[in-house]
Amino acid sequence: MRPETKAELIAVGSLDIEPSLLGKVTVPTAGPGAGKTAFFFHSGNQRVRLALNKDSPLKAVADGDDIVIMRDGKEIARGEIEEELIHCPDQAYINMTERCIFDCKFCPVPKLNGKVKTIEEVVDLIGEANATGKMKAISITSGVDESVEKELERALEVVHAVKKYGIPIGVAVYPTPDSNILLKKAGVDEIKYNVETMDRELYKKVCPGQDMEEILQALKGAVEVFGKNKVCANFIIGLGETDETVEKGIRELISIGVVPILRPASMHPLREGEVFIERPSKERLLKLTRLLRKILDENGLRADVFKTMCLPCTGCDMNPHTDLCEDED
Repeated sequence: MRPETKAELIAVGSLDIEPSLLGKVTVPTAGPGAGKTAFFFHSGNQRVRLALNKDSPLKAVADGDDIVIMRDGKEIARGEIEEELIHCPDQAYINMTERCIFDCKFCPVPKLNGKVKTIEEVVDLIGEANATGKMKAISITSGVDESVEKELERALEVVHAVKKYGIPIGVAVYPTPDSNILLKKAGVDEIKYNVETMDRELYKKVCPGQDMEEILQALKGAVEVFGKNKVCANFIIGLGETDETVEKGIRELISIGVVPILRPASMHPLREGEVFIERPSKERLLKLTRLLRKILDENGLRADVFKTMCLPCTGCDMNPHTDLCEDED
């Protein structure tokens, strides 16, 4: 796929396809996409995760062994459905806690009252993934059931139980004052603390009860503990922020050594009327991804060297170093 094609697929975010063509699909339990049936489409060296939607402007048909994606009757991409391991290809990416005491207005998880997996369930799932021979990384994320401290304790228990597999481990939880040191000592390789938005006025509205400065301090500390190209953060695009505030936020994160992940906003029916969501257009995604790559390169950071979580998956976002053409360097 050309960068323009992937950006178009992400901008739409869904596909009308006969379910029988999909094979195994999952329903995400974390983030804005929670509760929606989703699958991975792979073309060349790129992949994109799309939601199943019979009303999507993108239509898919089978052509021999290929899946062809069309818009207005014209082919725009050709590839195959890619099987997930857990949540994404090649990784056991597990959400421990499918509920949250926080009330981020773009996220349906607090409304879903999902499951809280036991440590044994998480460890067993990872063991089953390992038995396939396809597991290249372990990634742990979580909502917050009772407290951020308890979720950290649960993550540490899981890490201690699965580090025996000898593959990279990434963790994305809400930070605590000692989470960086504890996770590093436990054997974690990479960290993700999500900033959600770098527009401070927006943050107050969409993430009530949370402290952006606290998260930024934790990110800065994570870079000091884990090192260069080991710390990232989801940065949602489409909550009403301007491109100018996005650039300012990118520069602020990169200045402390954090690799931002520009995540397109997605409206969930459970959040209708509570938050402004405008999914970014293809043109905006390309513009901001090119800007992100430029600033990363200026600061000697890379988005294509991470081994865990979202950056190596690339399904939900434009990775600035793998999804842009080399001639854009």
